[in-house]
Amino acid sequence: MNMKHIAGCLKSHGYVTIEDSLPATLLANLRKRCDRNGEEHFSPARIGRDSQRQLRESVRGDVIHWLDASNADARLFFSLMDRLRRCLNEALYLGLFAYECHYAIFGAGAFYQKHLDVLQGGDNRLLSTVVYLDDEWTATDGGELILYASDQSVVARVLPAPGRMVIFLSADFPHEVLAAQHERHSISGWFRGRALAS
Repeated sequence: MNMKHIAGCLKSHGYVTIEDSLPATLLANLRKRCDRNGEEHFSPARIGRDSQRQLRESVRGDVIHWLDASNADARLFFSLMDRLRRCLNEALYLGLFAYECHYAIFGAGAFYQKHLDVLQGGDNRLLSTVVYLDDEWTATDGGELILYASDQSVVARVLPAPGRMVIFLSADFPHEVLAAQHERHSISGWFRGRALAS
């Protein structure tokens, strides 16, 4: 990844799209793990925080599995994202402290309505990331990520191309995931700041 390019785009536009963001072998291995029938356990995604979390398929239809460092593929992915974190802190002084992420599988027709990634009651998600894992994808397959400006105009339409990564400021871009023609696989993640003292 070209760290200078990423930092420059985030500073100028608040978001950046990166092609071929991961080594091909790692991308293929992560895709194998992002499988409902694989060894990872997937659960329907919920919205809200803590006791307010609820299942609402009319808002969000994906299933997820949170990544941890229990296998070599995840450890390598976390290592690459930590390198990105350190470079962005050095270039932009963002105060990124930690990274968390989950696999996400959207079945055919599943979507995620427009939302912000900053959780109610906590504003420490600073940068959002999505890495697309599918081997092939075309414009007719759908499933785009749409980023909106504060006036609700469309800022970007990101097609889930293999290995493509999008990074954006969590608090600045309401976004949605459009329905796709067939199952779509990705890793969604967030760079966080230090938790604020209560």
